[in-house]
Amino acid sequence: MKSPNLLRKIPSVGDLLESPPLKGLVERVSHNVVVGNVRSILEEMRVEVQQRASEFRVPPIRELAEHIARRILEGERPGIQPVINATGILLHTGLGRAPSADSAIQQIAAVGHGYSNLEFDLDTGQRSQRMVAVEGLLRQISGAEASLVVNNNAAATLLALTAVAAGREVIVSRGQLVEIGGSFRLPDVMSVSGAILREVGTTNKTHPDDYQRAIGEQTAALLRVHTSNYRVVGFTSAVGLEELVRIGRQHKLPVIDDIGSGAVVDFSPFGCGGEPQVQASVAAGASLVLFSGDKLLGGPQCGILLGGREWIEPIRRHPLARAVRVGKLTLAALEATLRLYRDPAGARRDVPLLRLIDTPMDNLKHRAERLAPQLAACERVAQADVCQDVAYLGGGSLPAQGLPTWCVSLVASDGHVGTLAQALRKAAPAVIGRVQQDRFLLDLRTVFPGQDQQLVEAFETLGGTTHPAMAKEVEKEANVEKEDE
Repeated sequence: MKSPNLLRKIPSVGDLLESPPLKGLVERVSHNVVVGNVRSILEEMRVEVQQRASEFRVPPIRELAEHIARRILEGERPGIQPVINATGILLHTGLGRAPSADSAIQQIAAVGHGYSNLEFDLDTGQRSQRMVAVEGLLRQISGAEASLVVNNNAAATLLALTAVAAGREVIVSRGQLVEIGGSFRLPDVMSVSGAILREVGTTNKTHPDDYQRAIGEQTAALLRVHTSNYRVVGFTSAVGLEELVRIGRQHKLPVIDDIGSGAVVDFSPFGCGGEPQVQASVAAGASLVLFSGDKLLGGPQCGILLGGREWIEPIRRHPLARAVRVGKLTLAALEATLRLYRDPAGARRDVPLLRLIDTPMDNLKHRAERLAPQLAACERVAQADVCQDVAYLGGGSLPAQGLPTWCVSLVASDGHVGTLAQALRKAAPAVIGRVQQDRFLLDLRTVFPGQDQQLVEAFETLGGTTHPAMAKEVEKEANVEKEDE
């Protein structure tokens, strides 16, 4: 058949808009969005007809309208949307790290809905600073004299080094030259800041004398970096913060302590020992303490700097500080989260990260046993078993320490675990689990109890088995990677 004849068979924009699948969509989405998609797809069809006229079939109007409607609805789904995290990685960077407390969500909504007193003093009627909302809480919780909040801990590190040590040397142990996810390397950050890196010690051993010998007229600061995403074990030694502070005071040099994950409670009772606490670093006398707000603190993404006023104030006034400052929604969420920590028992109940870590094993097992038969009854599942496994904090925290957990282990009815994982990623809400030994695991350590029924509903809405050829293609990309930080 000649392409001009085929082109005449392509329906018009008006004909498609009158078709029921699209007619109802105009009111739900918008006339402009629907018309734009219709024109785009019709143009694609015309091009395809010109390229392979004899092989092309123009679908009936109803079929074509349904295809366009599906494409529109997929395009209208938010780019960032809720997912059920069943990976067993509590601080999964790909899934947004720490979930927010209810009070933080409520505060974001209240502040974001209209105007706020972000930089306005309601008592005096004068302009004020945006940090006022959280500074008192940070002092109360940490014991620090002053604080500053920026958009993440990488920014906190860059800002501190730039303001304190640009053009001069910063001494750091060779074993602490970390790289975290996204190719963030400490030596590179040091270079961008203008500070000059001075390495001391060896990969596995650094002694106080190493710092003493390296200090000279060009030294601006001593830096300690918590190696949160790896461990050096065996024949090792490192200089503790107290000793580093003593050396710093002896030479009138500031000590910057980058503790990374930002624990403000002791995680040892949860089976996660070894993470430095913010309060301990402040009490040890560090001039500046830097950490993330969206990891062990369980707050929004931000970087927090604590320390003496003589160090925080110059950093606050540095031109770079404005470039990395946070907005009203971040401050609203951080304030609400910090308020929870004034009551340690309440924090364990109300901070989602702490609540998930603190969930008893018996509770997880009971939920897994209740879910397994419901999931086994779903069309895409051939078998569902309950098994014990190990979850991890993630987010670069305690990489060698696992948390006991219970999972539901699934066998896909078509024998291809990758197709099941792909289908669940497209469910509403999306379900992200982990592939392990040809099974799909749902780790309940990272699933909130209120999401159990959503899990079942997501499986119930999945279609039938997948064509074997497509299944093999999907299987190549099946494995869900664990957190790389």
